[in-house]
Amino acid sequence: MLTCDTIIRNANVLDGGGNASEPLDVAILGDRIYRIGRGLRVDASKHVDAEGLVLAPGFIDAHTHDDTAVIRNPEMLPKLSQGVTTVIVGNCGISAAPVHLNGEPPDPMNLLGGSDAFCYPTFAAYVASLNAARPNVNVGALVGHTSLRNNHMDELDRPATAVEVEAMRAQLHEALAAGALGLSSGLAYLSAIAASIEEVLALAHPLGAAGAVYATHMRTETDAILAAMEEAFEIGRVSRVPTIISHLKCAGIDNWGRSSEVLHLLDTARTSQPIGCDCYPYAAGSSTLDLRQVDERVIIDITWSSTQPEMAGLPLSQIAEEWNVTQIEAAKRLKPAGAIYHSILEDDMRSILSHPATMIGSDGLPNDPRPHPRLWGTFPRVLGRYCRERNLFSLPEAIYKMTAMTAERFAIPQRGRIREGYYADLVLFDPEKIIDMATFSDPTRPAVGIQHVWVNGSLAYTSRGLTGNRSGRFLPRGQVSWIE
Repeated sequence: MLTCDTIIRNANVLDGGGNASEPLDVAILGDRIYRIGRGLRVDASKHVDAEGLVLAPGFIDAHTHDDTAVIRNPEMLPKLSQGVTTVIVGNCGISAAPVHLNGEPPDPMNLLGGSDAFCYPTFAAYVASLNAARPNVNVGALVGHTSLRNNHMDELDRPATAVEVEAMRAQLHEALAAGALGLSSGLAYLSAIAASIEEVLALAHPLGAAGAVYATHMRTETDAILAAMEEAFEIGRVSRVPTIISHLKCAGIDNWGRSSEVLHLLDTARTSQPIGCDCYPYAAGSSTLDLRQVDERVIIDITWSSTQPEMAGLPLSQIAEEWNVTQIEAAKRLKPAGAIYHSILEDDMRSILSHPATMIGSDGLPNDPRPHPRLWGTFPRVLGRYCRERNLFSLPEAIYKMTAMTAERFAIPQRGRIREGYYADLVLFDPEKIIDMATFSDPTRPAVGIQHVWVNGSLAYTSRGLTGNRSGRFLPRGQVSWIE
């Protein structure tokens, strides 16, 4: 008789590839899936009866800002409690490494923490610290364009010079050699909006040979969104690099109803080059407080303020009324600050979320004292609200969007599927009960319906809470090969 560490019996197994579920047993040995079959004859030290439950690959969060959280708060309860076993960090042009600061981090790097959070002058130093911290989740990391600009430019409100670009490229090469997944940009932010397309192309060029990806928070998600998409596609096409559009949305009231245009352009580009996107399942976004996004027709909630900390948790409209000033003037007084913008049309979000090219990414902000509920609720919300209740897609399709698709897009080998020999990142959940509980007024409530989560074969979480077994690790880049 075969011997293994854990046997999960009678599970409805969704393999991550979009296939229908099968009633199977799954055996774990060490950090790998050892055997899959019906009525497996194995001797195991741990037995789990999964009757009536679904066993899926551990969810991969395609878009996070957990760069420093995985080291400072390695328990990672907000992610593990919703079935996430791998996080992709370094998005939107901001990464914890490689970084050296002269003073406080520029906006939006401050989303990752204060100056003390940036203590990784090389990407290899970040990897070493990450592995020493032993977080509860696996970590794949992009290198941020804005972080590179910060390292080599005295002012960020201009294009980089040829010498500065070459210095950025050298750091990017070091990071790619150390296993970085690719490059991210945050061209909508004031710290990078002045970057020319030539600057970004120069940095994207090495990605192709390295088998890496380019992920972008585009120059805009409002009126000129189509032009911003075209620029992103051109960067991918010229550099021969797979391109991922971060948190695709039609932002701002004047942009509502344009998701069909956006998705048509996405589909047209996908016929000739590898293009994908991620999306979070909420009609509101969150970032630093940006004066360009202040619109009195939009509800804006302040989540933190360095200058007026007592105003955190209040709507910008209420603050402006109390101060007897306009909302734009109130926003100026509050900065630097964080905000939640209720500026997305639900129907547009659903159209993008259900598109076959869309991965699931939370875009949660773990350093925010009053976070957007997506930090704790994204994946159960997709499965409960939009799959089970709204029938936006089938359960196998939903699982594919948060497992195998993401592993393939980011070149993470042997994860994202339930296959013999693959790493045992697994989540066991109740498909009839799983749902998000976090709300805008109470954003840190764990989801319900998650029963067990294994990371690299170790049981890390149950419905009773964390087990104390931390077995996450840094995931170096494989070779990108996805074509649609």
